[in-house]
Amino acid sequence: MSISRIKFENFTTFKELEIQSSPGINIFIGENGTGKTHILKAAYAACDISKSGETFARKLKSVFMPSGNQLGRLVSRQVGTQSANIEITRSSQTLQFSFSTRTETENATKINGLEKWMANRVESVYIPVKEMLANAPGFRSLYNSREVHFEEIYADILDRAYIPPKKGAATVDRRNLMSILEQVLEGKVEIHGEEFFHKSKRQNASLEFSLLAEGMRKLGLLWILIQNGSLLNGSILFWDEPEANLNPKIMKTVVELLLELQRAGVQVFIATHDYVTLKTFDLQTEKSDQVLYHALYRDEKTREIQIQSSDSYLQLDPNCILDTFGELYDQDIARALQ
Repeated sequence: MSISRIKFENFTTFKELEIQSSPGINIFIGENGTGKTHILKAAYAACDISKSGETFARKLKSVFMPSGNQLGRLVSRQVGTQSANIEITRSSQTLQFSFSTRTETENATKINGLEKWMANRVESVYIPVKEMLANAPGFRSLYNSREVHFEEIYADILDRAYIPPKKGAATVDRRNLMSILEQVLEGKVEIHGEEFFHKSKRQNASLEFSLLAEGMRKLGLLWILIQNGSLLNGSILFWDEPEANLNPKIMKTVVELLLELQRAGVQVFIATHDYVTLKTFDLQTEKSDQVLYHALYRDEKTREIQIQSSDSYLQLDPNCILDTFGELYDQDIARALQ
């Protein structure tokens, strides 16, 4: 059951924002501070509680980590007491959550639609910008027993990575996806204890992830998530800046994988600042693919964050990525004509 709508009122940087999302791939662009990551985190938190059984209030706090663990700090900063509202819709099921700047306990929050929401569990994965597999040994035990200042998304992704492979033969979709990654990785990923290793086909040797290039670790993580079934039909993937630490050449493979995951029934949300990522999606997307681009920007008069969505990134206006590359191109032409 894919997410069809996300709505915020007075939540973090948003005064009022409503997003109609694609059941396939959703690509968020926008300048720094326009809330791309906040959208992914809030939607992920809502999905995760359907399986973990946690309260939405606690999950939001652990994912956003407001100072003093105060949920009220996630309300937009304005004069006077304000209330924040979050609505996440999957098919006909809507989770509604509200709280105020004075909210101190979970009992002071309001939530509607929880019973139906929890009755339909959804597998969700959030891949953060920072790679965690190289730092995995001992992290989960430390996180579970001590107060460490890490957003829970880092512990969550390790939990997903440590899930053992599914029994039985892999489906055709999974085998194809893993094969694409194995060609780029030139091998597979193995787990010994709590350590991750890259098993090279060419050299028939294992290399610990702490010595592997960070971009390759991200591809290794994708291989693990596909192998162990975390990314299957009906699951939802949230990925913040997939281009981080990856050579632009490899983005062709990443985009191919994301499109194939969408074709296999996985809903995808990504946030990006990268022109190569946008253009590669444009070149590789087929007519049957469901890809929707969302541009976040500040209104020139009100300075409030607005959104424009289109199935073509060229139709987005403003488009901070295209605008910046257009300016660079103009400067290059001007210099050549001097």
